[in-house]
Amino acid sequence: MGMDLEYAPELPQPQRPRLIRRIFAEIGRRILLTYAYDTTLWRTALAGPWIIGTLAFIIAVLGIPTGMGAPADIILAAGAGTLVLALAGNLLALLLSLTGLRFPKLFAGTVLGSFGAVLLILYFSDLTIEAAAAVAGIAALLGVAAGLSAGLLRSRRTVPGVLLAAVLLLAPLPLYGAGPMQPPEHTITAEAGDAAPISAADPGATGSYSYEHFAYGSGDDLHRAAYGSEVRLTSGSADASAYIKNWPKLRTIFWGFDYTALPLNAQVWMPEGAGPFPLVLMVHGNHMMEDYSEEGYAYLGELLASRGFIAVTLDENFLNYSAWSGIPDNDFKVRTWMILKHLEQIGEYAEQPDNPFYRKVDYTKTALLGHSRGGQAVAMAADAARWFKDDPVLAAAGQFTISSVIALAPTDKAIDDQQARLKDVNYLALQGARDGDVHDFYGDRQYIRSSYSSGSSAFKSSLYIADANHSQFNTDWGLYDQSLPAGLFLSRAQIMDGDEQRQIAKVYVSAFLETTLHGQTAYKELFRDYRSGLQWLPDTAYFSRFQSGEYIPVASYDEDRNKNTVTGGTAAVTGLGWTEETAKDRESKSKATYGILLEHDAGEEAGSYSILLKDSVVRELAASGAEGLTFSMANRNADTGEEDSEPDVPAAAAPAPDVEIELTDSNEVSARLPLDEVMDILPLPQTEFTISPWLEERVSGGKYGDLSEAVFQTYELPFESFLTEEPALNPDELTEITFYLQEEGDRIMLDDIGFYTGNGSPGGLQ
Repeated sequence: MGMDLEYAPELPQPQRPRLIRRIFAEIGRRILLTYAYDTTLWRTALAGPWIIGTLAFIIAVLGIPTGMGAPADIILAAGAGTLVLALAGNLLALLLSLTGLRFPKLFAGTVLGSFGAVLLILYFSDLTIEAAAAVAGIAALLGVAAGLSAGLLRSRRTVPGVLLAAVLLLAPLPLYGAGPMQPPEHTITAEAGDAAPISAADPGATGSYSYEHFAYGSGDDLHRAAYGSEVRLTSGSADASAYIKNWPKLRTIFWGFDYTALPLNAQVWMPEGAGPFPLVLMVHGNHMMEDYSEEGYAYLGELLASRGFIAVTLDENFLNYSAWSGIPDNDFKVRTWMILKHLEQIGEYAEQPDNPFYRKVDYTKTALLGHSRGGQAVAMAADAARWFKDDPVLAAAGQFTISSVIALAPTDKAIDDQQARLKDVNYLALQGARDGDVHDFYGDRQYIRSSYSSGSSAFKSSLYIADANHSQFNTDWGLYDQSLPAGLFLSRAQIMDGDEQRQIAKVYVSAFLETTLHGQTAYKELFRDYRSGLQWLPDTAYFSRFQSGEYIPVASYDEDRNKNTVTGGTAAVTGLGWTEETAKDRESKSKATYGILLEHDAGEEAGSYSILLKDSVVRELAASGAEGLTFSMANRNADTGEEDSEPDVPAAAAPAPDVEIELTDSNEVSARLPLDEVMDILPLPQTEFTISPWLEERVSGGKYGDLSEAVFQTYELPFESFLTEEPALNPDELTEITFYLQEEGDRIMLDDIGFYTGNGSPGGLQ
């Protein structure tokens, strides 16, 4: 039986494989043409973006050193930058070739690679993404222009090449004229006025003692011969395992030890002579671990040794931050603990007859000086029982009487929910208004927490310096207060020369130690009134505070929130706005102290703030032999009075508040004194930290906050000045203190109102 077969016509071949082949062929053709348009001009122009990208790598590595030294770091960064840019440029060129467009793709890819490298470096250096992109874009354009100029010149297109080079060189000129944030005519400097200069030698000048310099240390340091093969005295080690739990392996590899064997390394400047001499320990703050810090205070060590102090600067670099291994946990506490371990070590040395410390140390006179985190650590060490009461080192270090503490731009962080509270310990804090690292005056908080028994001659003082920054207190920390590359965006306009800033430190540190450890009371005038030492200090504006046990308090505003009552009496106002509020830092955070804010906001007549003294204060005043009125005041005339608003005018352009003070006795005899006849009322410094106001909120998370903070100046008004105005006034029977604000718009904040006793002619006033 037959069967019919159906006819199946031949179907056309699918077109997809052919299309795919054509696509791949086109892609291949385009890839082969990747470099076709990169002519000699454009290949020469590659130098521009390469330089920009490589510079970015070099700057980044200098900000995170490896510890091999700057030359090695630069070579490493240049090599890494070249490799990354080469890979990125060629890869991006291949991707760009897929567009089929006719342009120099290798050059374009290298520009994009350079832009991306700069953007990522800046973004991970604490700039916001938009700020990093803006700066990277400008850098990329500069690279394009520089490279194109070089390419045109090589291609013998001389005129356009020269013109482009000229534009590139002249473009930044308008920036050079931008200058400081404030016009030059608004620069603030202090004037001595009627303050008598101290009749003593410059405390910042070299003294009469010869001295020797040596080091003690582990003897096997991997990086520094001073603590290795050249060490004079071999020291023990410290097991910090009770405090440190996180110590990366990289840290052990770098240093050759871990947290169970921290070395006691230090540089010593020892006066020649029989002694005993007061001991001064100095400790650095948190810098890059691989960029050693302790020798940055040699200028103080040499000065102090020449004036009869044993000066020791401690090595705590192994507790500092590293980009490669982070920072140990509990570093604040361990920094403090290491100070105590050094005291223990020096105590052991001082008992060894063949040791240079033998019988040279005066155990009753010890001072601690710290910078940044070290400034907090020294205050903690003076109150060490708060953290280390169960540690044996406390007893060993206890043979040293820590009577003086100095903090240079200190931090003030709560450790184990506690902060140092100094009692009858002399305290000095120095802070720069242009400090781009510790940008708030944290030393002011430790000043507030320091207290004195009635009649104690110990004192506390602070100095706020208008044009000082953070890093220049240490000769090794460079010019910028942040590590590279973010530090490049901090403005150095109006920051004083480093030698001048260190001159301030030399004068104040030496005078403080001469006063508190050597008993040279003439220098105490410097802390009561900075103007008495202006002959030794560079031109800038200063704001200082002072208080001692020889102080009779009237108003501190910390006892309650009732503005009508103060510690020593009752308060009332006429024609003024008044609020009791916290003093605030740049970030509008409380300084943990209150003051009274007075505002003359309406009317032409003077407004007044009066305190009627309690009988107990009047009796104490009569029995004390008090010599004058003292108070702290912050000039707030540049404020708008509104939260989160900019000042109406620059601080230096705002008129000074017109303040007068009146004393009234029990016979209702009054004497009134204009404050500016005693001391000029300076405007508070206003600081923009970055080179552009737009960057201010885009660097370091916008941490800088307001342009200024509540910074007080202590005024001491001797009774003699009031008696000159009204001889019938009886200072022993005062009953009332009145502050007058004369002009509409005047705003001041008052704190620590009281009377001072002792010390002859306070503040150097005549």
